[in-house]
Amino acid sequence: MTTPLTLIPGRSPDGTVRLAVSGEIDMSNVGHLAEALASGSGPLVVDLTGVEYLDSAGLSVLFAHAERLELIVPPLLEPVLAVSGLADLATVHNPGTRNGTQS
Repeated sequence: MTTPLTLIPGRSPDGTVRLAVSGEIDMSNVGHLAEALASGSGPLVVDLTGVEYLDSAGLSVLFAHAERLELIVPPLLEPVLAVSGLADLATVHNPGTRNGTQS
């Protein structure tokens, strides 16, 4: 059974635009993520720590906005972003790393 995709927009205390994403990102729901990412301009922090699955459709949408994204990812997604090359284009952090250093 798949976990539904949930998107929660918000702002950090410093005013940075954020998008918390949880569930599974796949071809059946990636349009919702694409709309959320396209709805704004400028830097965007995308918290993917609640994502359990990310397929190539989800990666494609993230690639389209990579230059303005700061991604917060769980250890499960770090290898996927590294192998795909997305980690070379977007800022990627693991919340478990000390001081939020870039991975």
